[in-house]
Amino acid sequence: MPRNTPYPRHARQAYLTLALAAALTGTLAACEASAAAQGTAHTPTGRPGVVTAQEARLTTLAQRDVDAGAPGVVVRVDKGNGRVIEIARQAPWTRADHALAASDEFRMGSNTKTMVATVVLQLVAEHRLQLTDPVERWLPGLIPNGAAITLRMLLNHTSGLFNTIDDPDVLKAFTGQDTRQWTPGEVLAAAVRHAPLFAPGAKYSYSNTNYIALGLVAEKVTGHTLGDLVEERIAGPLHLKSTYLVTGSGEAKSPRLAHGYEPDAAHLAPVLPLGTPAGTAFAGPARAAGYVDTTWINLSTAWAAGGMVSTAQDWARFDTALMSGKLLPPAQLKEMKTTVAEESGNPNRYGLGLEKKVATPCGTVWGHDGQVPGYSSWDYTDSTGRRTVSVFATTIFGIANPKSGAADQTLVNAAVCTMLDKPIPTTPASVPTDS
Repeated sequence: MPRNTPYPRHARQAYLTLALAAALTGTLAACEASAAAQGTAHTPTGRPGVVTAQEARLTTLAQRDVDAGAPGVVVRVDKGNGRVIEIARQAPWTRADHALAASDEFRMGSNTKTMVATVVLQLVAEHRLQLTDPVERWLPGLIPNGAAITLRMLLNHTSGLFNTIDDPDVLKAFTGQDTRQWTPGEVLAAAVRHAPLFAPGAKYSYSNTNYIALGLVAEKVTGHTLGDLVEERIAGPLHLKSTYLVTGSGEAKSPRLAHGYEPDAAHLAPVLPLGTPAGTAFAGPARAAGYVDTTWINLSTAWAAGGMVSTAQDWARFDTALMSGKLLPPAQLKEMKTTVAEESGNPNRYGLGLEKKVATPCGTVWGHDGQVPGYSSWDYTDSTGRRTVSVFATTIFGIANPKSGAADQTLVNAAVCTMLDKPIPTTPASVPTDS
């Protein structure tokens, strides 16, 4: 996402305007003995295993994230050795809404883009689309200068298209202040009424608009809805029982969906990025600790850019299938992993709906991050898909302060290092910023 927007692509971008001088202090040793009794490691049969010191430390960090302000966190780590670590922690005030479990459904936000890109690349493999196709071919008249914007540019965010969430009307819907149902065409129209950011292909700028357009292209070429395409091509074949695309206010209220929260207007204002429109606040029932429950905000404006619901286990299965070549032929997987530079000062690189994240303390991983109201997720794998990790937090802006942000980043770093079977850093993280 561009700087200073209230819908960050990565957690770090929720903190762009903060003075991030604080970092966690103290040692973990005093907490790890009690944490060993709280962490859970499962074998493939589901029987609990012996909790290692590494797992106990990860559990400690999950609890520390909650103690620092996150309403809830879920961690799932599979090191590819038959043992799975699953941890769920939540603030006491959230328990009346929902007892958080590691198996809960979760709104995946921009992780959706990886699934949509997979569908598009499957269509490329079937010779129904080409990455060099101009978007004008499939969506005639809907995108200005569409003859110069290719599907590849949409996939890797080099199209220059204005980001949907930066449109004031879309923002009101995204935060729940406008409850009407949006169609994908209306979301696209709201974005393209703004001037492009740069000439097509000139550079990189993350934009949800690209994936709204890609979802429409996939529907146009197949005659099927995007939700059906995900089910038929990914969720069904992989037996992902809790993975589906939501389209807005008509969705059923799943009892397995973790509840999400954002700070109320008074607590949100100090952590919003500069330039956010006055009066921006999330709608929802009031909760303790200065939060509102954003679980049922209508997310029709997210759709192909951020509308997937899934679980940590389902998403790990998807990541493994993708990176091991079960969903794409070698040529298309290679295209997906062909990257471009991201924003200035950001060492990570973006492929076709897939990010190569090099800015971790324990090595390079592949995956994506996602945020929608009440939900932040970090989902990564190694280059083979054998090892997977998911970290979920039930908020975006509830961790947008120095203490909570550092605790959350420390947890993500620790989970990635655990996945890669490397020592967890002993130095707490500070929240990265773009420079």
